[in-house]
Amino acid sequence: MIGLERNQVFAAPHLLLFPGIAITMSVLAFNLLGDGLRDALDPRLGR
Repeated sequence: MIGLERNQVFAAPHLLLFPGIAITMSVLAFNLLGDGLRDALDPRLGR
């Protein structure tokens, strides 16, 4: 979606903004999920 609308960035920036926010939130969610799993399952954490 972002690649298709790159020519419209100045005419309609919302066409790039919403997919970009969705990608950012997905990456953040997977990072937090991975950190939580590591904290829960790593025996060498030393708690």
